[in-house]
Amino acid sequence: MTEKIGIGIQEFDEIREGKCFYIDKTYFIREWWESKDKATLIARPRRFGKTLNMSMLKQFFSVDYEGREDLFEGLSIWEEKEYRQLQGTYPVISLSFANIKEKNFPMKLN
Repeated sequence: MTEKIGIGIQEFDEIREGKCFYIDKTYFIREWWESKDKATLIARPRRFGKTLNMSMLKQFFSVDYEGREDLFEGLSIWEEKEYRQLQGTYPVISLSFANIKEKNFPMKLN
């Protein structure tokens, strides 16, 4: 079966469940986890997959996705037992501004 290209899909589970074409970026999970940074800034141009990557991170770590190994099987992160044991083990708070489309912000001057 030919994979579809999921244009505009920003949720990792939709890409995986819909059998859409996906370039494996799960190595980012390992890279980020091992860096042990206190804060991470992910700055990329528009349409570079920031929201999709954040969705991937959320669905990897969040207890809401515990037991969803089906989303990660066959991807690079799933090759190491250490990371398979991390999947679905943390409470995650996820905020996205992806759907906020304002051209300017009115400022009030006192």
